[in-house]
Amino acid sequence: MDRISKLPVGVIETILCLLPIQEAARTSILSKEWRYHWIKIPKLVFIEDQFQEWTRGPKPSAIELRLNKPSKRKDMAKRCRFFYAIYQVLLMHEGPIHEFTLSMEVDTSCVEIDHIILHLSKKNTLKILKLDFEAGGDEGHRLPISLFSLHQLTSLYLHGCALYQQRSFNEFGCLTTLNLSSVWTHKKTLHRLLSSCPLLKRLALGHGMIILYDVEGSTIVDLFECVPVIECLYVVVFGLEYFLPKRLPKKLPTSLVHLKYLCATVDTLCFTNIYGLPFLALLIRSSPNLETLKLVMWGEEPYVDEDDLGSFTLDDYSDITLEHLKEFEILDFTDSENELDFVRLILAKSPVLKKMTVTPHYFFDKDEESVSEVSEILFCSPCASPVVEIIVGRYKSDYWCPW
Repeated sequence: MDRISKLPVGVIETILCLLPIQEAARTSILSKEWRYHWIKIPKLVFIEDQFQEWTRGPKPSAIELRLNKPSKRKDMAKRCRFFYAIYQVLLMHEGPIHEFTLSMEVDTSCVEIDHIILHLSKKNTLKILKLDFEAGGDEGHRLPISLFSLHQLTSLYLHGCALYQQRSFNEFGCLTTLNLSSVWTHKKTLHRLLSSCPLLKRLALGHGMIILYDVEGSTIVDLFECVPVIECLYVVVFGLEYFLPKRLPKKLPTSLVHLKYLCATVDTLCFTNIYGLPFLALLIRSSPNLETLKLVMWGEEPYVDEDDLGSFTLDDYSDITLEHLKEFEILDFTDSENELDFVRLILAKSPVLKKMTVTPHYFFDKDEESVSEVSEILFCSPCASPVVEIIVGRYKSDYWCPW
């Protein structure tokens, strides 16, 4: 213990940050020197499920066991203990808080979350904020105005939240990473949020985005005009339909010259929908320095109105060039003709491509003959790169946003 106690304060803080907050607090009983180390750690992580495991209450009653559901009173008691623990830590904490994570189920009564965010905004030292909520209602927790006072943030991760802020707010002048999934918001609010992040380099607009329609809202062109220095982009195409006009331009007015990594989740109707493939082509044409392209084919066919269906051939996109593309991957490949043609187009338009990976959909993966046929077609297709390695792999499900 003496050797550990003599370590530099920064090293001790790093060790404590790797422990659950409950374990970090328990180190205060080790010695006098360790009594106050834990209240100075700059990284705080509160995960409700882990906390409930740590503070197990009385055994469930016979009725609760039979119904396999705890009483509302016990749920409220657990929630109160969880928030009380967070309040205790925040009140005792000394020094800056650089990273804060809160993961929990939410409902309309979680005003305590607003109090926590307000407390963090007053400290104004936070650099990384992760809010991961599982909403019990129709929408996520409505975030308070104090969120927009966290001017030192460099990374913001929001899941299961609602952003309805209509008034103007100050810039997130330091924000470089923004990851949104299952977020309810308005078109104007999302546009205003991106406009307030002049240094944004990594943007994820993930699954479950509910973007409410505004009569005079922004278009996709306006949206990407807000992120001129973006380097990594992950988008779920069918979550942005309200931003996509019936006719998309071929390119953005201002190219995304810094964009190196693009991952897009597209539905199975992407190549027949009037906005799917044109939107994908728009991003590719507007990213002259793209090095990595990853497509995830969404297996569930969403409802699409007949007016939203179009007729396209890949000849319409023969002008696409990928001069700097080094790696291409398509996941949940279903062997549709248009998907295969698109893969062959990428192969023919990428002169420095080093690796192409095609991962079949779960059901298609079982058909070894079809997988072998696709491999043969790709190996015989025109190829701009003399050194490309083509891999037709096995099904995998781990394909979400990499940051």
